[in-house]
Amino acid sequence: MITLSQKCQYALRGVFELARRSSTEPIAVAEIAAAQAIPPRFLEIIFADLRQAGVVKSIRGNRGGHMLARPASEITVGEIIRLAEGPINLVKCVSGSEQCPFIGHCPFMSLWDEATAAMGSVFDKTSIQDMVEREKAEPDRMCKL
Repeated sequence: MITLSQKCQYALRGVFELARRSSTEPIAVAEIAAAQAIPPRFLEIIFADLRQAGVVKSIRGNRGGHMLARPASEITVGEIIRLAEGPINLVKCVSGSEQCPFIGHCPFMSLWDEATAAMGSVFDKTSIQDMVEREKAEPDRMCKL
């Protein structure tokens, strides 16, 4: 089974919540965390990574919080996944992180490469703004927290 880590899901949901609110004012982590059922401390750590990557920006002070650093239409699901998880691969041997006795003569390698590219393409062509629009267009299909 291919699954995204909890950290990755939280990163996607945190960025989604910022986009959904599309505010010109910073939003407190506690508000974002409550809206998306994310532990606030974990979200702070995730947002620190996303801040370094130029996805979110933080404003300090009494009325501080977080905002998107770029328009939601310019941030892709694939970008967030790669920031949280690293390269998108279906199987570990494709990334070279696992030794395989069939490397160099694996009958499945071209299939893994093709499927990985297709999955990456879907994630890369889907922006966070697209996800906000999907929620508006299909409210009955969205997860209810």
